[in-house]
Amino acid sequence: MMKYSVNDGFPYYIECAGDQNYMDLFLSKENMKLLHSINEEKSTYRYAPGKWSIKQILGHITDHERIMIYRILRFSKKDPTLLPGYDQNVFMENSRFDELPYKQLLADFENVRNASISFIHTLSSEQLKLTGKAWIFEMTVEDFLKATIGHEVHHIEIIKERYLA
Repeated sequence: MMKYSVNDGFPYYIECAGDQNYMDLFLSKENMKLLHSINEEKSTYRYAPGKWSIKQILGHITDHERIMIYRILRFSKKDPTLLPGYDQNVFMENSRFDELPYKQLLADFENVRNASISFIHTLSSEQLKLTGKAWIFEMTVEDFLKATIGHEVHHIEIIKERYLA
């Protein structure tokens, strides 16, 4: 039983990452294998009217990781600027995910992931302990990393349960 719900934001996503080491989750190929098993036709599937397609979910995961890593970069450099949240629905309304080939979206996600991993490897243990504030959440850099990968875990579970079951 989870303590938080998706409406709680970052604490929920940290909880989704569980006790696993966040770096192991970033490096894991399991979710990538699952995403690669989905073909173009299946990638446009929506389990209900008004729900996102798998393409849109993948694009959202990629956008979210870009935003979170940018925040982490700023916090790791002791930038005290309060960073606002973002409206995922506005992002989705202004995306082209369903128009793009699924393989292109996968390649983009893999490129973002590789860049994230490269950046994470540059962080010192002292930087991981620094804090920053995004929207209403003040957390350590390490917790922002956990929330980033936990967000992916959350969406992959939705894909498994509602799109591929």
